[in-house]
Amino acid sequence: MHDSAELVEKLILIGVRTDDTQDVEGSLNELSELVRTAGAETVGYAIQSRETVHPGTYIGKGKIEEVREMIRESGATGVVCDDELSPAQMKNLEDGLDTKVLDRTILILDIFATRATTREGKIQVELAQARYSLTRLAGFGTSMSRLGGGIGTRGPGESKLETDRRRTRARITQLKQELADVMRQRSVNRTLREKNAMPVVAIVGYTNAGKSTLLNRLTGASVLSENKLFATLDPTTRVLTLPSGQHALLTDTVGFIKKLPHHLIEAFRSTLEEAKYADVIVHVTDASNPDYGAQMDTVYRTLNDLQVKEKPILTLFNKCDRLTDYMDNVQSFLRDPKAEKALRVSALTGEGLDAFLSELEKMLNNSKVLLEKVFPFTDAGKIQKIRKYGTLLEETYREDGIYVRALVPVELTEPKPEEY
Repeated sequence: MHDSAELVEKLILIGVRTDDTQDVEGSLNELSELVRTAGAETVGYAIQSRETVHPGTYIGKGKIEEVREMIRESGATGVVCDDELSPAQMKNLEDGLDTKVLDRTILILDIFATRATTREGKIQVELAQARYSLTRLAGFGTSMSRLGGGIGTRGPGESKLETDRRRTRARITQLKQELADVMRQRSVNRTLREKNAMPVVAIVGYTNAGKSTLLNRLTGASVLSENKLFATLDPTTRVLTLPSGQHALLTDTVGFIKKLPHHLIEAFRSTLEEAKYADVIVHVTDASNPDYGAQMDTVYRTLNDLQVKEKPILTLFNKCDRLTDYMDNVQSFLRDPKAEKALRVSALTGEGLDAFLSELEKMLNNSKVLLEKVFPFTDAGKIQKIRKYGTLLEETYREDGIYVRALVPVELTEPKPEEY
C-alpha cells in the first residue's frame, strides 16, 4: 500500500526591510496566511535589513547562506519572498539556495487559480497569469537562448522563446477579447438595473474581513465563507430587502490585500470597478485585527487607483464579537474619517445589523426626493411605477383620488415633473 496523501510543502518566508517604519513582520504574517490558504506550511522566517533590495538576489550573500542553513535544518521544500521578484532575482536566488523560489505574486495567482469558479473569474485569473509569465519569458531571454537537448527540444532556445512569447501574446489578446465580451454583458446588466432604478450597494474590504459572511447573513446567499484569505473570488450579487420593504442589489467584490499584484488589478479591473457604479459603498473592516488601520488604508488606496471617488461610504467594523475586554477598550475609538457613518457589527452573530440596514436605507434615500400628490383614479398605474422605483410611504384613497406620499429617485421627477 502506498500513501496517497498529498505532500504538504514546507516553506520559509523571506522579507527585506528598507525602512525602519516598515512592518515586515506583519507583512510576513499575512504571507504566512497566504501560504496556509494555498495548502502549504510555514516553517521559518528570514528578515534582512538593507538600504535597498539586492538587485540580483533580493537578499545579500550572507543572508543567503543563513537561509540555506534554515532549509537544511527545517527540511523546507522552498522559499517565498514577500515581494515580486524579477526573473534574474528568482533565477539567481534559486541557484544560491538550491531550492524552489516563489514570490508573493506567484502565491496569490496560485490561490486565485484554485478559487475562480465562474467563466469571468477564470478568464481574469488566466489573463493575470499570462501577463505575469510574459514578463518572465522576456527576462529569461539570455538563459533560454542556449541550444537545447533532449526530448521535446525544438532547435535553438531563442526560437522557442520567441514561439512562447507569440503564443502567450496571442492568448492574452484572446483572453482580453473574451473578457471584453463579459464586460459588455455586465454593462448591459448594469443598464437594465439602472432602468429598474434599483439601488446598488457594493461591499468592499480587505480580504478575510467578513464580506461574504455579511452577504450570506443579509440575503440568505450560500457564498463560501472561510477563515482564509481570498476564500471567495467571484463577485456575487443578491437582492437585499431593507426595513421599509425597498429592495437593493448587494454585490460582494474580491478582497483587497497589501502589495496586490498589478497583474491582478488590471485583470480584475472590470470586477473591482463595480464599486464605481454603486450608489453606496459598504466598507467591511475586521475590527479584531490589530492591523485594521493599515488594512483600511490599503482598501482606500486601491479604490483610489480604480478611480472610485465621491461615493457615500458606510463602514462596518466587523467581528466585534471577537473583541476581548482589552481590545474593546483599546479599539473603542474605532473611527473612519472617510466614511459618512461607521458602525460596530458582527456578521457572524447578527449584532448591529438592524442598525446597519436602517442607516443604509437612510443613505440610499438621500438621493431621492419626497413626493406628495393626489393622483386621479385614472392615473392609478403611475402609483405602480412609484412602488417599482421608489419607496411608498403612504397611500390613501380619497374622494378626489389617491393621495401618495413617497420617496422617488430624482431622475424620475426631473425629466417630466409635470407627470407628478
